[in-house]
Amino acid sequence: MVNKLNYNYMHKITRRERFEKVAGSRVKTILKALEILEKCANKNNYEYGEDDIKKMEKALRDKLMSVLKSFGTERSKGKDIDFKF
Repeated sequence: MVNKLNYNYMHKITRRERFEKVAGSRVKTILKALEILEKCANKNNYEYGEDDIKKMEKALRDKLMSVLKSFGTERSKGKDIDFKF
């Protein structure tokens, strides 16, 4: 079995290739998590109100905007990722 570090070194993976691999995988993970969250919309199994939806939307939008902004400037570190109703 080839060590990942040795493989990358031997094949001189570019920073672009590494970005595509890592970012692509992470975006897929986020999209899957959103699909799982969407299952909570089933009113037969869960009870929620408009305020709950607004809180989730704000948390998701704020984090998305923060992530997108970080691609334009240096990413701010140390921010707590937290969400509560």
